[in-house]
Amino acid sequence: MANALLQGVEISASQFLDIFNHYDNDGNGYIEGKELQNFIKELQQARKQAGLELTDQMKAFVAEYEKNTEGKIGIVELVQILPTEENFLLFFRQQLKSCAEFMQRDSLGLRLMLCTVSLQRIQRKLMTAASLFPETSDLFVDSERSSSQLKIFDSNNDGKLCLLEMARLLPDQENFLLKFQGVKMPRKEFNKIFELYDKDGNGYMDENELDALLKDLCEKNKKVLDSNKIPTYKTAIMALSDGGKLYRTELALVLCADN
Repeated sequence: MANALLQGVEISASQFLDIFNHYDNDGNGYIEGKELQNFIKELQQARKQAGLELTDQMKAFVAEYEKNTEGKIGIVELVQILPTEENFLLFFRQQLKSCAEFMQRDSLGLRLMLCTVSLQRIQRKLMTAASLFPETSDLFVDSERSSSQLKIFDSNNDGKLCLLEMARLLPDQENFLLKFQGVKMPRKEFNKIFELYDKDGNGYMDENELDALLKDLCEKNKKVLDSNKIPTYKTAIMALSDGGKLYRTELALVLCADN
């Protein structure tokens, strides 16, 4: 089945998900190692059987990963060469150009949890923002299409997109949410950290207290976090706050491994 899908010029979101799951044998959310080598081999064979040349994007992809036995790709990389017919991911990334902006767009329903309905609203608003369709257009808004797209990013299959799952849409170089995965801590340790940096003990952190925490985290995790980007980290995290008050629950979304 995957071979037949790889022969297509354009695939649906549900077909894209089938392809990704087919090659992600261990279900860890990545196509890597032998999985990636098999994908490249079968992609080349499928295109040849269909009498189609590799696209420029495919050629660049093959050149980068064909001999790289330690290569690893996720949904973001795969969609560059196998765009879905809706092309929702690429459009989303064009509109939300930085992780801080992503975190701040509460009006799109991205702050905590998303369901299929809110995904439809995002599609409509992004289309409107790009002046591609008027607010009343229903061309990109139907439950079947939204459900297919939702499944692509819903890694735990709970029918919702959490903050981290939505973060998979963003470019790696801008994606501080994924970088913070490397510094997440157990709930018990997180609670101690929160109480330590909540200097006045009022139950929330302000910008100064968060700034002190981020500086220490960057110093301790130099290989993962960049101290020069502390202002960006702080702006993005404070976007989760309630009027400048960053409560334990909101900070846990970023720093607690049990969340």
